[in-house]
Amino acid sequence: MSSEPTEVHHAEGEHGDTMTRKRIWKVFFILLAITCVEFFIALFMVPNHHMPINIANPVYIVLTLFKAFYIVAFFMHLKFEKIGMVYAILVPILFIVGLILVLTNESHHWITLRM
Repeated sequence: MSSEPTEVHHAEGEHGDTMTRKRIWKVFFILLAITCVEFFIALFMVPNHHMPINIANPVYIVLTLFKAFYIVAFFMHLKFEKIGMVYAILVPILFIVGLILVLTNESHHWITLRM
């Protein structure tokens, strides 16, 4: 074995992008804005009948998905990973969500059979 120190250099952009304070605060304020919009809809728009609940629920789902994207992408550092790692995490999650939707639909079928 050699007594020379070994240095490992990463390719440019491989893991060079990191969370800086500026980026953390930017993501924080984006998440804060989305949360404020959700609270405004839940506490003002729906109770005062400015927005019906059947429109508010899909809006909540979309806003929650945006928040989940920012949390996973930036705070779990998935945005900075290679695309193979991203696919290895996201594809099984999409299959699980699809399975839940199919099973939910199937459960409604079984309920109507019993009646």
